[in-house]
Amino acid sequence: MLGIKDTLVSEDLIREAFCCDLAACKGGCCNSEGESGAPLDEDELDVMRAMVDEVWDALTPRAQAVIREKGPFFKDAAGDWVTSVVDGRDCVFCTYPSDAECEAAHVPTGSCLCAIEKAFREGRFTTHPAYRDGKEPFMKPISCHLYPARLKRLGDYVAVNYDEQPDMCGCATRLGRKLNMRVYQCLKSALVRRFGQAWYDELCLAADAMKKAGMI
Repeated sequence: MLGIKDTLVSEDLIREAFCCDLAACKGGCCNSEGESGAPLDEDELDVMRAMVDEVWDALTPRAQAVIREKGPFFKDAAGDWVTSVVDGRDCVFCTYPSDAECEAAHVPTGSCLCAIEKAFREGRFTTHPAYRDGKEPFMKPISCHLYPARLKRLGDYVAVNYDEQPDMCGCATRLGRKLNMRVYQCLKSALVRRFGQAWYDELCLAADAMKKAGMI
């Protein structure tokens, strides 16, 4: 683990090849099987609740029914806030845009796309009153933006781990090897959003040191 400010970063973020291949996976991480959806930070709950009204018409009828019955998120058995899911699979915010909508969003046809991110891409909102002043526009939950990195609180530190999923993200591993791209490079915008540019610059220095030492 690498100690960077108040985080402990798995060396796998630097060592492992990864580049999201949406053309191959069609957004599979948004609709993987399980009873819990995307992890949410407590400070995201208000804006996620407000976003329901913003994207309601884009949601599937089944997702709308789940939200009416259970709400857009809940606290799971581990005590973590997560988005609600539809039939043990789709996050309630999953949408399946038409071919024309996919083309407009610059994603492959047949992709699963987050309704919140879709609205953001379409420019339907760039800020929201539910999101506190001084923060950047809300594109989607930070856990979704960071995937396949996962965060876990360890006392005063936050662990940043690589959640390797060969069955779902094998295509991303193969593309990363082809492009010589590592997890931390693929996730640059998300890592900067969560931890800041100075933190990311320090991570890059650690990566350079590992390369010079022949560790990767």
